[in-house]
Amino acid sequence: MATNTSSYKLNHSMQGLSLLDLLRTIRVKDPKISVKFYELLGMKLINKIENADAKFDLYFLAYDTPKAANHGNHWTDREGLIELTHNYGTENDPNYKIANGNSDPHKGFGHTCISVDNIQAACKRLEDAGVKFQKKLADGKMHHIAFALDPDSYWVEIIGQKPVEETESVTETDVETYRMNHTMIRVKDPEISLKFYQDVMGMDLKRVTERTAGGFNLYFLGYGAPAVQVADGHNPVADREGILELTWNYGTEKDPNFNYHDGNAEPQGFGHICISVDDLDSACARFEEKKVNWKKRLTDGRMKNIAFVLDPDGYWIEVVQNEKLKNRSNW
Repeated sequence: MATNTSSYKLNHSMQGLSLLDLLRTIRVKDPKISVKFYELLGMKLINKIENADAKFDLYFLAYDTPKAANHGNHWTDREGLIELTHNYGTENDPNYKIANGNSDPHKGFGHTCISVDNIQAACKRLEDAGVKFQKKLADGKMHHIAFALDPDSYWVEIIGQKPVEETESVTETDVETYRMNHTMIRVKDPEISLKFYQDVMGMDLKRVTERTAGGFNLYFLGYGAPAVQVADGHNPVADREGILELTWNYGTEKDPNFNYHDGNAEPQGFGHICISVDDLDSACARFEEKKVNWKKRLTDGRMKNIAFVLDPDGYWIEVVQNEKLKNRSNW
């Protein structure tokens, strides 16, 4: 069977706890506390994979109400998951801390991002619940975004699905309409990274934001239909899930000794992003033809149902089967 990249999904990100399609994975210290926080953001625990022999568990959270973009879908047939990875015992270690990716010399992963219906009301709701913020709406010059802090100090950006001027007088927020919008990672050379994510991973460039005064550009990529550009310049992908944001700080591409921290070397934090594909074997064969750098081929190790590709900056990209399109792994 051939593989069709148009059917791929940026499933999740992993942060000690992890997600799929785009899935993001992050490591977390205490899963009970972290799951409660993401549930406060309106997410739901839709799957848990226990690995007692290896002493770690995976928690998959996503927006899953009837108003959600992927309501009721199998966890591999979604975009906008977050995967939390818990290594047994960290919750009892007073000295255990993760690297959130935003402090030197371990910068790399930047943040996850949720988009909300009414940003002022959404931020007030979180403030009233005692959530700590890296940046509140009123802070600094950019009054259309905020950054909340999760229990492990990972940054969670909050953006509005509508222009901020339209929601100033709105006092209510409906968490059922929220989206897990994007994951941000920093890249050294945008030309190399854009070519990789477009030509190899099959993503489309949805949006570019140039911040010349700040010395950086933002590139938003994803699968699915092209973004519809809005005349007033409002974010055309704010209502989507499964977006990957690449942040390029000017000049890093010219420094031969410059490298970002991938989150998997010590100190650990962010783990990987994940895409689900139409046919896992065919997709991996295609990646082989593209001469990707592998962290783990399908044939490596005991787990024959996942692979890991390395992007140009060394970030891990997990590849899994979309179980709706082809039953393989019986997750």
